Amino acid sequence: MSLAHALLTALAERPCSGSELAGRFDRSIGYFWQATHQQIYRELAALETAGWVESLDPGPGRGRRRAYRLLPAGREELRRWVGEARDPRPIRDDLMVALRAEAVVGPTGLADVLAERLGRHRAKLAHFRAIETKDFPTPPTAREQRLRHLVLKAGIAYEAEWVATCEEALAILAGDGPDGEAPPGPP
Repeated sequence: MSLAHALLTALAERPCSGSELAGRFDRSIGYFWQATHQQIYRELAALETAGWVESLDPGPGRGRRRAYRLLPAGREELRRWVGEARDPRPIRDDLMVALRAEAVVGPTGLADVLAERLGRHRAKLAHFRAIETKDFPTPPTAREQRLRHLVLKAGIAYEAEWVATCEEALAILAGDGPDGEAPPGPP
């Protein structure tokens, strides 16, 4: 995915200014695709140059924000991109390498790193569940809302899996793993 397609998606939902897009990223799309405010503004300029969005005149007065809206060519690009086949992305997480390294050179300080990461995953999971409780108190029936809920549920499952992985790794490091084996002593 590219930032361009994330911005096109956001603008397909509704026109807004660059600062509003940045805020929306911080509250929703940003959970799945990271971008700085500077990257967003740079990409909006490129999208306008490509003819996929247009900036609207902010009108008279100071401090008025320039809004952007999706153009038909941008909607067509978004349709093309959505229909494009993509391979699943491989896991690329340095924690997986650290766990492998712990197996051959441990024990190390990995337990502290895991405990801190576990805390972050638990916090994000709680946050996603709070969003779900607030935004989806009853199962949605409209297609658009069901798809948005599905994205949120994927985030919940992702964080829940990391919580479980961190908890299991910590148990193994503490010698309480499935095989009951204690961690090796110093070499």
